[in-house]
Amino acid sequence: MDVSIILVNYNTISFLVDTISSVFLKTEDIEYEIIVVDNNSSDNSRVILAEKYGDKVIYLGLVENIGFGRANNEGVKIARGRNLFFLNPDTILLNNAVKILSDYLDSNIHVGCCGGNLINFEGEPTYSFTRVRFMSIFYEIDKIFLRIPSKLLYGKNYYYNYTNKPLRVNSIIGADLMIRKELFDKLHGFDPSFFMYHEESELEYRVKKAGYEIISVPYAQIIHLEGKSFSNNFIKLKKILASRKIYLQKTYNPISIMIINSVYFLNVAIRLLVFTILWKTDEMRKCSNILKQVF
Repeated sequence: MDVSIILVNYNTISFLVDTISSVFLKTEDIEYEIIVVDNNSSDNSRVILAEKYGDKVIYLGLVENIGFGRANNEGVKIARGRNLFFLNPDTILLNNAVKILSDYLDSNIHVGCCGGNLINFEGEPTYSFTRVRFMSIFYEIDKIFLRIPSKLLYGKNYYYNYTNKPLRVNSIIGADLMIRKELFDKLHGFDPSFFMYHEESELEYRVKKAGYEIISVPYAQIIHLEGKSFSNNFIKLKKILASRKIYLQKTYNPISIMIINSVYFLNVAIRLLVFTILWKTDEMRKCSNILKQVF
């Protein structure tokens, strides 16, 4: 088996069906399996997937919602593929991305994981990777200055691969992450401390620490609906901030964390001031919630 495509579902059946259908439509000349790990959804996904795809989709139902990373880990336990492709249920393949990414991994032993170019539903380039170390001091300063430092350093390729060749990056967005199963097992998979968000960045941190490169492969093209499968913004914010704290603790020393949080605080405070002046109450409330959650 070449590739195990693993999707985690939590009440996203309408998106999930489109994702799986695009896999069957676009993927060819490679042996693959599709594993859906369901986090105890109430969307009747087991029945719907069975009626639509029969035994062409492996369904693994969990008795509780254990989060994104841990659910993927459960899928890996039954995966037979040489390579693992973690695909979000809010994505649609536009070409034979599975084979493109798998062939690239197989041909480049120094590469630990890779991903393709993501576009939004309107066909516009969207965030596919980061070039600088995730949540570093520069990363936070870069946000304060509206990504201008990154644009000066990397041009328009600071978030999307406009070149016609593979590009070394710091981390791939977790919507379409492919990694060798052997390496994933060696690194003990996704860290179970995370419930949702940033677990893929922490895994990729360990991939780089193990001496492997992370590559953006522009030939693989995928639509990413960017969080359409998660609609409650306040709950999402709380989960992001909780994962942010875990990520920092696992990848930075205490002094670095203090500096990073100070810059982060400054960024949120500036935004709060601007939104107050412009009287954007929803954004003001969001910034206030961030400050309360983090500090």
